[in-house]
Amino acid sequence: MIFITPSLVIDPADLSWSFMRASGPGGQNVNKVATAVELRFNVEAAALPDDMRVRLRSLAGRQLTQGGELVITAQEHRSQERNREDALHKLVSLLRKAAIRPRKRIATKATKASKLRRLESKARRSDVKKKRRSKPGLDD
Repeated sequence: MIFITPSLVIDPADLSWSFMRASGPGGQNVNKVATAVELRFNVEAAALPDDMRVRLRSLAGRQLTQGGELVITAQEHRSQERNREDALHKLVSLLRKAAIRPRKRIATKATKASKLRRLESKARRSDVKKKRRSKPGLDD
């Protein structure tokens, strides 16, 4: 089992892995070995809370297919095993981020003192700008 939070785990059987040749530099290794990893996780079929599923859809962005599958690719490393670990780490961090419920914002009022400070600051600034204005002199 893969632990996301203390109350949420996902089954490794829900993950599907595919391997392909990586792009970019790497010499002969790139041409011979399928080191790049594509991890697929079906968000719709997974046992996730509904609110978390909604947050995950917005966080995933383009990584989420129209069918509800989350596709994560990893090809940073030269070995397939390290790319597998990297893809799994990306999935777990995305799920952990989606598991955090946003705090409900409580509307507050500005204090009388803060309003007064703001108005005094505006008055000072206005005074500075007023003094910068050019006044026609008697010598002109």
